[in-house]
Amino acid sequence: MATGAFKSFIRDFFAAKYDDKRLDPQGEKLDGNGRYYPNCKSDVWLRSCEREIVDPIEGHLSGHIPNWLNGSLLRNGPGSWKVGDMTFGHLFDCSALLHRFAIRDGRVTYQNRFVDTETLRKNRAAQRIVVTEFGTASVPDPCHTIFDKFAAIFRPDSGTDNSMISIYPFGDEYYTFTETPFMHRINPCTLATEGRICTTDFVGVINHTSHPHIVPSGTVYNLGTTMTKSGPAYTIICFPNGHQMFEDAHVVATLPCRWKLHPGYMHTFGLTEHYFVIVEQPLSVSLTEYIKSQLYNQNLSACLKWYEDKPTLFHLIERSTGKLVQSFESEAFFYLHIINCFEQDEHVIVDICCYKNPEMINCMYLEAIANMQTNANYAKLFRGRPLRFVLPLGGQTMTSGKRAKGIVKSFSLVGLGTAQPTRLKHSVSEFVDISYSATNANVDKTEETKRMRYDEDSINLVTLKHSQAEAYQGTNAIYLRPEMLCDWGCETPRIYYERHMGKNYRYFYAISSDVDAENPGTLIKVDVWKKTTLTWCERNVYPSEPIFVPSPQPQSEDDGVILASIVVGGLNDRYVGLIVLCAKTMTELGRCDFHTNGPVPKCLHGWFAPYTA
Repeated sequence: MATGAFKSFIRDFFAAKYDDKRLDPQGEKLDGNGRYYPNCKSDVWLRSCEREIVDPIEGHLSGHIPNWLNGSLLRNGPGSWKVGDMTFGHLFDCSALLHRFAIRDGRVTYQNRFVDTETLRKNRAAQRIVVTEFGTASVPDPCHTIFDKFAAIFRPDSGTDNSMISIYPFGDEYYTFTETPFMHRINPCTLATEGRICTTDFVGVINHTSHPHIVPSGTVYNLGTTMTKSGPAYTIICFPNGHQMFEDAHVVATLPCRWKLHPGYMHTFGLTEHYFVIVEQPLSVSLTEYIKSQLYNQNLSACLKWYEDKPTLFHLIERSTGKLVQSFESEAFFYLHIINCFEQDEHVIVDICCYKNPEMINCMYLEAIANMQTNANYAKLFRGRPLRFVLPLGGQTMTSGKRAKGIVKSFSLVGLGTAQPTRLKHSVSEFVDISYSATNANVDKTEETKRMRYDEDSINLVTLKHSQAEAYQGTNAIYLRPEMLCDWGCETPRIYYERHMGKNYRYFYAISSDVDAENPGTLIKVDVWKKTTLTWCERNVYPSEPIFVPSPQPQSEDDGVILASIVVGGLNDRYVGLIVLCAKTMTELGRCDFHTNGPVPKCLHGWFAPYTA
């Protein structure tokens, strides 16, 4: 009885205010076993690595892997939900696990190891969770007084260093990243953890994104948050290529956060030839809530607050001067990943994997993943689409309160939809699917009229040919309205990074984030010029982030291969594989299958390290 009541409470806790008559008229489950998403096996995210594979193992090769492909596909992600008898509460809390697929002369080996973080050591020593994570509060330490806890707020080493999100090169070294100021140097051949860096020691930031940018010269840029005399500010950090990249690190641009007590949550940023692009979404980190969480031992997600009635801001900062050039606004949306940014004909184009709100973060709690098959709203809460925003340069932002000729009276991308607040703090509003594709799909004209009213002589400031994105001068800002790049949920997007990061591009590659798709484990190639897609999928196979590796002398943007690690759903949790696709056709060239000594979890992000096999 108690167990049933608890499960019912958990389901209600994660459930949205669901209009079943409008969104699910049939009100029926998708199969006879009571599962809403029978094609999606969520267990691939719930696995824990029990034994590391330190020495590389051989696999079974099928098909053909090009002989010119030489290097290591390095992967990072959640490795274990467990510490002793305790379990982490959120996917982002799991202990970081590295994977390596070493490829040489058409052969592949596999190995994995945990990142040897201070957090992992402390937890293992105590056999319980003693460091607070994003969605998991630590076990209280009775020896720490409230004064100790208050003092710890200002010490970066008091927080987690569990760098389980991504991997990026700094010169010829490779580092794992998370959103705290810690990164770990790893050996790309053995996966051994060889050192730890705290960015705070060099540039004074309190955190930074998990996705820095590497320019062709080898210099690395990242976006961090710092505390100034006037309040929190976003800072662009430059790590010049050389032997002392961290010692020579310096801040090249600073932008005050729009709210002094609520800096925005930043997972990535953009970079073009002349600009840094900061997209300030209205998901904030409440500093007052952060202090409370430290004093009262709450998980870090309790600090997040979603301002659904506030716009998302696009800031362009000139790279040469570090000065803010112009800011733009759009309706509120949530994002984790920017696909790419570039300049074209006096416009800056910003492509983003967008969600209508941050409820997808709640979908990654342990209980939410475990109970997704009984949650009718789960797929809709996770619904996202890749959108293109076009920022016209040189527009004059109006600062007077007078209504001017040609402005937009009222502007809205879409009515913000959200569930009843679960973990995040935000107000309730009507649920609307993000797949509105406001500028190039079927839109209810009545709703469109309600959302967007113009003066008769309003002018779209976007003048790019073949673009359906829009921008209008408002009373105090230029308002943006995006176009949709494809009708797929896309996540962990990758491009031909070395040649097209910050430049005009045609293709990106992603995994599907539509859990209610016919095959949720779909890899997607998107042609952003034609807005068409090619896909690869196989029943019950779940690939991770697709990484493009160009041919030795590429003749086109998609002349190369796609590498992705794969796992399968169900009982075969000891299987892991590497699949190699032709990037032009998205057809399989070859794969290597491995059967390991224990469960292999699905991973998040990674990097291809050439000539490390």
